[in-house]
Amino acid sequence: MSDHDPDASLIARVGRGDRAAARLLVAAKLPRVMSLATRLLRDRTAAEDVAQEAFLRAWRGAREWRSGSARYDTWLHTVVLNLCRDRLRRRRELTGESVPDRVDPAPDAEQALLATERARRVADAIAALPERQREAIVLVHYQDLSGADAAAALEVSIEALESLLARGRRTLRARFAAEQEAERE
Repeated sequence: MSDHDPDASLIARVGRGDRAAARLLVAAKLPRVMSLATRLLRDRTAAEDVAQEAFLRAWRGAREWRSGSARYDTWLHTVVLNLCRDRLRRRRELTGESVPDRVDPAPDAEQALLATERARRVADAIAALPERQREAIVLVHYQDLSGADAAAALEVSIEALESLLARGRRTLRARFAAEQEAERE
């Protein structure tokens, strides 16, 4: 990539054992890492485990990191995606099905309940997408990665990413249209 990697100097410092730089790296990247892992795994505890493992890999690999082919942030997203894929595969092997959502028990106003229900329906719909479509949607729409960065994280061409996004969006629109039709009946 021709773009300058904004994390290059920070990663170089981490690679030299600078603890303050490591803290800065975690502070800068943890919210996005947790967001991605939580959206894909739908389990905050598992997402925390993934984040911890991703940062361990980041620290171990910082000394050898050479920017050039991908930005550091893109590499970190790829690590998180792979760790989440591994966990989801193991979860399916152990249970044979997905783990149900936990409902927030805190009572709130009707609008908050409706927003929570809408968010759950969207999360369920995204979770039901095929793996690659789900990852593309999450990276672009929830992690705010550019098309090029999302494609690099998924290790696909930009055209393939656009195709994944288009198919995922079509599937989501069809699902919500069918739900609306069922509610009218």
